[in-house]
Amino acid sequence: MTKKKVSKKKKTEKVTKRKKTSSGKSRFNSSKKVNIEKQIEKSVSTISKIKGEIRKAVIGQDKVVNELMICILCSGNALLEGVPGIAKTLIMKSFATAIGCDSKRIQFTADLLPTDITGFVAYSREKGFFVVKGPIFSNFVLADEINRAPPKVQSALIEVMQEKQVTIGKKTFFLKEPFIVIATENPLENRGVYKLPEAQIDRFLFKIMVDYPTSYEESFIIDTNVTLRKFEDYGLKAVTNAKEIIKIQNLVKEIFVHDKIKDYIIRIVEATRPRSKTKFKSFKYIAWGASPRASINIYYAARANALLNRRSFVTPQDIKDVASNVLRHRILLNYQGQIDNVSTDDIVKEILEKIKVP
Repeated sequence: MTKKKVSKKKKTEKVTKRKKTSSGKSRFNSSKKVNIEKQIEKSVSTISKIKGEIRKAVIGQDKVVNELMICILCSGNALLEGVPGIAKTLIMKSFATAIGCDSKRIQFTADLLPTDITGFVAYSREKGFFVVKGPIFSNFVLADEINRAPPKVQSALIEVMQEKQVTIGKKTFFLKEPFIVIATENPLENRGVYKLPEAQIDRFLFKIMVDYPTSYEESFIIDTNVTLRKFEDYGLKAVTNAKEIIKIQNLVKEIFVHDKIKDYIIRIVEATRPRSKTKFKSFKYIAWGASPRASINIYYAARANALLNRRSFVTPQDIKDVASNVLRHRILLNYQGQIDNVSTDDIVKEILEKIKVP
């Protein structure tokens, strides 16, 4: 056999190997994609069951339920703002029951102490020193009227909300998964309330605005309300469990995000900062913009939103769907903005209109 024939044979073998490798790789990618899509369908089915159970007790507020579901899938905390009596507490209890998790309610007051939330070290002759765990040791924690407690109490939640752990004395305890703090605040009152620290506000994945129900929904609420009925009367059952929710949380991390989408997120968040090159009408009202945690949260929440819409990839619309909830509490207005009664939602809306979609 001549040298030319040998070299041709080697080239043919190399090409064949490449084809086999590339085809094998594509088969692997396609099989992985099919597997993820199957898991997404199964997860969406579970989420639909959860929402179905919640509707037994909660009438209307579908948008709030959907946004809280995103927080749960991202293992993120939620700050709910709305007037009293619009089912904020009921939504939390319904979620916990439908998922089959523990829930605790902490009523925040001016005389509350950090140890009333986290727990404390006690002593007795029989046991010696021992730890008494506080109500924070639960899956779902409702911090009701969170802005009624002083800053020293709020600081006790910072470690809990970010690291999902509690330090009592010299010991550190990890909280059980899934864990979420759902805090509520009343926008009407300005007496006996405290401004939440910025470090704590930044640890809320979403700030969700809870609005009034429609007149049609309110006619049903009159007949089926918690004032006349006990919570147990609604007959809510656990349709899933903590392990299944953790699996879905891990699946959210597998949702594909293109580099162009990441760049889109960064440009949106950068536009909220005073040093931004992107100028728009409301820019003059911003004192401080969003931190990198906002970019992370939009990135994560958009994946959860894509999953809820039965997709294995994130689109620009997913970014738009979650941007307001992530940014509205992270943009600080200057004095001019406060005097002119500017809304951070309007600023976010203008930013989304100004930034080009990839």
